Amino acid sequence: MTQAILGLKKSSLAWALVVVLGSGSANAALFGDDEARRAILDLRQRLEQAQVANKALVEQSAQQQNQLLQQIAQQHNQTSAQWRSALLDLQTQIDKLRAELAQSLGAQERLARDLTEVQLRQKDTLTTVDDRLRRFEPIKVTVDGREVLVEPAEKADFDRSMALFRQSDFPGAQAAFSGFLSRYATSVYKHSVLFWLGNAQYANKAYREAMANFQRLLSESPTHPRAPEAMLAIANVQVELKDLKAARKTLEELVKAFPASETAGTARERLSRLR
Repeated sequence: MTQAILGLKKSSLAWALVVVLGSGSANAALFGDDEARRAILDLRQRLEQAQVANKALVEQSAQQQNQLLQQIAQQHNQTSAQWRSALLDLQTQIDKLRAELAQSLGAQERLARDLTEVQLRQKDTLTTVDDRLRRFEPIKVTVDGREVLVEPAEKADFDRSMALFRQSDFPGAQAAFSGFLSRYATSVYKHSVLFWLGNAQYANKAYREAMANFQRLLSESPTHPRAPEAMLAIANVQVELKDLKAARKTLEELVKAFPASETAGTARERLSRLR
């Protein structure tokens, strides 16, 4: 824009020079050579002055333009520097957030693994506890024709004692049944244990101890399913002790108390042989 203004001024000066020169030629014809010469010199002087002024104006305009360009460049550099600084700060914040996010994700993964391990350990612990509790939970069994609940350990001890008796290990069975009665004084197996203990003692020829346990069974549970057999066993003990009179009496009481039992039939046969 400045160059266009300068070109316009140059054109105006040149046109003025042409006009003046043209008028100078006309005046030279009118006023003579001296006047024409003075007019030309004056015009030349004016032209030189105009050129000097124009040159100064051009230089001033160039300086202003340079200053303006320098200001613009400086502002641009400052703005660029600010933008670069802002971008660097933003990138730093982004990198920091990424690192924090990665750390957070890692922590979450560790927590998830820890939680899974805790849940597995808890499950294993609960399973173990359930297994242990199950060992102590009462179980349903049939004892003397009745369904009852007993402790697992109690049933296991009774089964071990019976296993010894079935294996004809009568000393071992006698010890096992005696120990059972000591540990489980109020057990539902009590009267059955008295019966089998008496039989083990009879097999071991501990006749009086056997008779005492058979009589205890009849005293505490006279209607026990094994009561007829217990009376027959007492009669057998009395025979072994050579007390035949007491044996006959016991057999007669057995037939009278349990006349329809299979054991009563056996008692009748024994009575016929003892008479």
